[in-house]
Amino acid sequence: MDDIAVIGEGQDETAAAAPEAPVSSIPAEELERLTGDIVAALKTVYDPEIPADIYELGLIYKIDVDDDRNVAIEMTLTAPGCPVAGEMPGWVENAVGSVPGVGRVDVTMTFDPPWSQDRMSDEARVALDWY
Repeated sequence: MDDIAVIGEGQDETAAAAPEAPVSSIPAEELERLTGDIVAALKTVYDPEIPADIYELGLIYKIDVDDDRNVAIEMTLTAPGCPVAGEMPGWVENAVGSVPGVGRVDVTMTFDPPWSQDRMSDEARVALDWY
């Protein structure tokens, strides 16, 4: 998903979006690999009611890797009353925590902005036949 913010410690999303701005003191190649591995881990977590992973559904709003390789993830659910609301953050924490090189993982839930089908990737839309 192109709108996911991956930012370094102490930087806001605007700074992360600027291509010339340093994202982190982690070498760019390592940060790119780490971010790819984190996204791959997120793609192993599925919403049990929708046969698509949470990353392609657009439930991940932000991934922040700090200089100590701790990861903060901001995410949402398809609806506030989702039956797995209490469990899914733990699933995300476990999946991302299993990535080699990742330190502590903190998952924060938010409903601002609320999730909508517009956040879904084309891959998820095709898989769900929601075009």
